[in-house]
Amino acid sequence: MSILFVVVVLVFAVIFVASSIKIIRQYEKGLVETLGKYTSTRGSGANIIIPMFQRMVIVDMRERVIDVPPQSVITKDNVSVVVDAIIYFQVTDPVKVVYNIENFALAALKLAQTNLRNVIGDMELDSTLTSREKINTQLRVVMDEATDKWGVKVTKLEIQKIDPPRDITDAMSKQMKAEREKRANILEAEGLRQAAILKAEGEKQAVILDAEAVKEKQVLEAAGEAEAIKQVAEAEKYKIEVVYNAIHEGRPTNDLLAIKYLETLGKVADGRATKIFLPLETAGVTASIGGIAELFKDNAKLSKSVSK
Repeated sequence: MSILFVVVVLVFAVIFVASSIKIIRQYEKGLVETLGKYTSTRGSGANIIIPMFQRMVIVDMRERVIDVPPQSVITKDNVSVVVDAIIYFQVTDPVKVVYNIENFALAALKLAQTNLRNVIGDMELDSTLTSREKINTQLRVVMDEATDKWGVKVTKLEIQKIDPPRDITDAMSKQMKAEREKRANILEAEGLRQAAILKAEGEKQAVILDAEAVKEKQVLEAAGEAEAIKQVAEAEKYKIEVVYNAIHEGRPTNDLLAIKYLETLGKVADGRATKIFLPLETAGVTASIGGIAELFKDNAKLSKSVSK
């Protein structure tokens, strides 16, 4: 009998010790209740409680996901669309999430469905399809305000899909196709217009460049001719100066000057001139020329008399 008693005591002792030791994981928090009243929050590791007087509620602190099932929502312009979403949340206060709300997941799901209908009901279909980020932001703000007192933070809320009715989808597809064709035609017309403008500008630029080339050529030719004339004139000037200086340095007599003038006159006339214009500077040698002419006349008379 004594042995049986010892065995029973040992069994109760093992059960008592096993019930008093609670293991809390790294991502969990333990809420200790003593006689039904919250007394403390325990961290990860081995924790001891008093069985039958205390119990521990384990709260998962990891980020979790709630899938909002598809539901039919009517937009502001009376179009029924099917919408579903997904909610990411994380517990920030384990005490609130246990004692302020009975079933947070169900409450968050119903809250998301209700606010989803409210937000999309204030928007038209086109805005609904093109403003998912706006819808996500509005829903997240509403969910944050409601879940803050539950000790939960909504980290992300995403609309997965928005499905309008089939006839609306077909009409939108036709509209989008027409818009794409319209943009394509506009782009094609704009391309042709730009090509025509560029071609005209190119032809205009070519004409301008040709005209400038002709002008530059004429200017260069005129400049070349002017330079040639200038050089010829410079050469003639230099030649005259050299001859003039040589004559004056040789101190010629009037008779020599007269003979040189007559030689020059012969070259100028070349047997075909009927008039010869003498420069004004020959006035000084006029007398010598007259004398030479008289000399030629006397020689001519003498030759006639000898021949007779």
